[in-house]
Amino acid sequence: MVNSDRKIRNPSAWAGFWQAALLFASLAVAIALLAGGESPSESLRIAQGGLQPYWWNDRVFYEVFIRSFQDSDGDGIGDIQGLIDRLDYLNDGDPDTDNDLGVSGIWLMPPAQAHSYHGYDVTDYYAVEPDYGGLADMRRLVAEAHRRGIAVIVDMVLNHSSSRHPWFLSSRLGEGPYADWYIWRDENPGYRGPWGAPAWHRAGDRYYYGVFWDGMPDLNYENPAVTREMYDIANFWLDEIGVDGFRLDAIKHIIEAGERQENTPESRAWLSAYEAHLELVKPNSFTVGEIFSGPSFIVARFVEERAIDIGFDFKLADEMISAAQRGSNRDIARAHRTALRDYPAQQFATFLTNHDQDRLANRLRFDVGANKAAASLLLTGPGVPFLYYGEEIGMAGSKPDERLRTPMHWDDSRLAGFTGADRAWQPLQDAGNIAAANVAAQTGDGDSLLSHYRRLIHLRNENAALRRGAFTAVDSSERGIYAFLRHDAAQILLVIINLSDEQIAGFTLSLDASELDLAAPTLVYGVGALAAPRLNDAGGFADYAPVPVLAARGMLMIQF
Repeated sequence: MVNSDRKIRNPSAWAGFWQAALLFASLAVAIALLAGGESPSESLRIAQGGLQPYWWNDRVFYEVFIRSFQDSDGDGIGDIQGLIDRLDYLNDGDPDTDNDLGVSGIWLMPPAQAHSYHGYDVTDYYAVEPDYGGLADMRRLVAEAHRRGIAVIVDMVLNHSSSRHPWFLSSRLGEGPYADWYIWRDENPGYRGPWGAPAWHRAGDRYYYGVFWDGMPDLNYENPAVTREMYDIANFWLDEIGVDGFRLDAIKHIIEAGERQENTPESRAWLSAYEAHLELVKPNSFTVGEIFSGPSFIVARFVEERAIDIGFDFKLADEMISAAQRGSNRDIARAHRTALRDYPAQQFATFLTNHDQDRLANRLRFDVGANKAAASLLLTGPGVPFLYYGEEIGMAGSKPDERLRTPMHWDDSRLAGFTGADRAWQPLQDAGNIAAANVAAQTGDGDSLLSHYRRLIHLRNENAALRRGAFTAVDSSERGIYAFLRHDAAQILLVIINLSDEQIAGFTLSLDASELDLAAPTLVYGVGALAAPRLNDAGGFADYAPVPVLAARGMLMIQF
């Protein structure tokens, strides 16, 4: 149920609010930058020594579906306490250990009360899904994560609610305070959604707009009262629960302009005001947006207009996977150049797959080497990396959606250590995938996919140039070798990845010119007899052969 004490504010009081909020937020950000930019989150300040602006660039995030991560009470459904019990797997809080995954941020798929299993049709934004626990459990999760230095962001579903939300049930009546909280028409406008599905749905003698399906009616953000309520919801999660930000779902659909149903200027304007409000409530809070729109420049526009802090780059994700599939550097090099050109200061989110896509293991046909190459691209490249739960062990999963979100494999038992019940909420993957892709089996294997992820995440944590450093492409004589420099004022790293399924001998690298000091190389990661480059008058090099051979899907990291 929605909280009955949440009142509808006077819409006239919000005239001009968005513009004022943007101005005040800009001043707040400037003050934070001058003051060193610490976050007001005391628990994170204690754990991390102060969060600076753009703190998310120092993190690797891990996407968790609570329902499928760990069941603590034996009902076959994952819950918050189960996630708390597994936090040490993600990060034990001790930087001197390397048997945890090393992630320092988690993104929770919607934890709010919802009608469907996935949580994206919310029925109460101020309550936790009862299958998962309660608000006290959520507060304890945030505290335990912060104690380990893990930031917590939650999925915020802004575009729509459930058709079973009390707001919508009241709005259907056509009168009262919620009458225009959704988008209603007396006649069916007749046009379909942007991917051809029905967008207008009949309710009695009227029609309402729901771009995804009739169970998710779109909220009407032309009504200031809806905006005010969404601000209050953000306040609740930031202040009362203590989360550090939000993953913003489906934000290209926030406000439609007739048949133009995606990426409207009105959507970006609304989100810019929302972002400004979040900065006022909790300076340096974090937003990452889902704008599933192809080219980088479309997503980058949301970032440039300060509608979000960063956005997921779906095109770059596809090209990283393609590079691992094809064993070629051509398209990934272009995708990196495009992202670095389009986004300001590496403010984009990188990932391989998420809860809406076939899992990486399936897309790479269960080739462990190809999975490792994709991981190498993700975790050494620019941007802010996000990792979908189970990706680090090679979990299987292909459409329909429920089969992309199956329980985590902790061991090779029948229900993979996920639950003590007789059955899980969703059948697990087949026994063969459980046997090969589970945490217990891969933990003791230094050559496993999990070990590769652990090493790379810890490597990123230990090297600032990988997290925030500039990116300079390096030419290779072989299409299967992808090489680039990551560098800042204190560190220069050369990353070399063999994308192919065969070892490559005799390859050479070239860089026309450089102002970097590329002398005295040392090997940070990988194996091989290392040679130094012979620098030209412009500070670059030609025909540099750093090692005689690089193993199939292998990686080297060299520090100068």
